[in-house]
Amino acid sequence: EVQLQASGGGLVQAGGSLRLSCTASGFSFGDYAVGWFRQAPGKEREGVSCVSGNGGSTFYRDSVKGRFAISRDNAKNAVYLQMNSLRPEDTAVYYCAVDQLTVETLCLLPPADIFRGQGTQVTVSS
Repeated sequence: EVQLQASGGGLVQAGGSLRLSCTASGFSFGDYAVGWFRQAPGKEREGVSCVSGNGGSTFYRDSVKGRFAISRDNAKNAVYLQMNSLRPEDTAVYYCAVDQLTVETLCLLPPADIFRGQGTQVTVSS
């Protein structure tokens, strides 16, 4: 069965850190770029950070540059998002998705039917 599962969310104070994990099964994980996306209530989905299949290329949206770091371990079928210096505006449901696109396209123009897992809630209090 093809699956993606995000975990690691929680409640943290502004300035704190969280590490999200995305684990995959049922497909050749290393052949796919992986993206972290988020959606806050009443807002559009946005691509946060994406990484290529071999981990050599990454993309970050401007608002998280210097604060978030994406990485992947294909031996574990996992992608991670280290989130530091969290802000209240980072509050959202975060989920991971995969596709065979460039990291820029995946993050900026993801297909509407992109394969994604269930999300994990991140709440940053002020």
